[in-house]
Amino acid sequence: MQKTTLQKIENPKVKTVAVLMGGWSNEHDVSMVSGGAVAKGLRNCGYSVQEIVVGRDLDGLVRALSYKPDVVFNALHGVGGEDGRIQSVLDILGLKYTHSDHLASAIAMDKMKSKAIVAARGVRIADGGVLPQQALKNTDNITLKPPFVIKPNQEGSSVGVYIIKEGDNRLEKIVADWNYGDALVEQYIKGRELTVSVMSMPYGHAKALTVTEITSDRGFYDYEAKYSDGGSVHVLPADIPEDIFKQAMKWAELSHIALGCGGITRTDFRYDDSQNGTDGLYYLETNTQPGMTPTSLVPEQAEYCGLPFNDLVQWMVESAYNEQE
Repeated sequence: MQKTTLQKIENPKVKTVAVLMGGWSNEHDVSMVSGGAVAKGLRNCGYSVQEIVVGRDLDGLVRALSYKPDVVFNALHGVGGEDGRIQSVLDILGLKYTHSDHLASAIAMDKMKSKAIVAARGVRIADGGVLPQQALKNTDNITLKPPFVIKPNQEGSSVGVYIIKEGDNRLEKIVADWNYGDALVEQYIKGRELTVSVMSMPYGHAKALTVTEITSDRGFYDYEAKYSDGGSVHVLPADIPEDIFKQAMKWAELSHIALGCGGITRTDFRYDDSQNGTDGLYYLETNTQPGMTPTSLVPEQAEYCGLPFNDLVQWMVESAYNEQE
């Protein structure tokens, strides 16, 4: 199967890196693990690294960054960390940082807006729409027939995702307890979970690494499956037909570029292999702040393509420095 061959950075320019981790979203704990792993990897590469645990104290964050590191590695996940807010603060401070800029981050975090953008480029998406939290409380406003999915329109790590099937009696309780803001309600695509990492290249280009299939005995790739030992199995490279493999790679690159992303992203797909050819491939979302934990998919794909973890985080800070010069 197709994969991209990666090479480590030659002649690094960066000396000092601040790693932002924590935050106040539902993904705080995951961010702490990501940030710790990144900091260790960067130190192994010889960088001077300061770890900064981010909260809602903006003054404290500004003071912590007052020494003006060469690059800020953004290891935050979820609300506040990957929705353009922290990126805007770093822009105001005049600091270079990893991953996507404030606009691309905000757009990609909004699942429905990002789906509309990639669909306009010919990428297949599931039928659905967004319901404000108050409208969701009235189940009559849900017009899709089961099976369908309810998930937060602006969350990550499969937080608050529910699959509603025919005869499911959980719906009333789910909507009564819903506290994730606007909800994306969309057609459930049966089948297989695929993901593709994409790295930004010079002159507005992007390069997909390879395709991984994720399987889980939990029924779908939820939060626990993502971050618990043994919660999921990563098949790398994915054992799927060549046309599906190539289409997923192509659509991931297209989505990365269409959303204006930078650094590295991970785009997720569902693949219904009961349909003919590529008709069963559907775009789910593009994650602009992919996990960097020991079980994360991006580091795994990068290593498969020849870039071990330490070299990957080095590429990320050096690329951020060079792209924003």
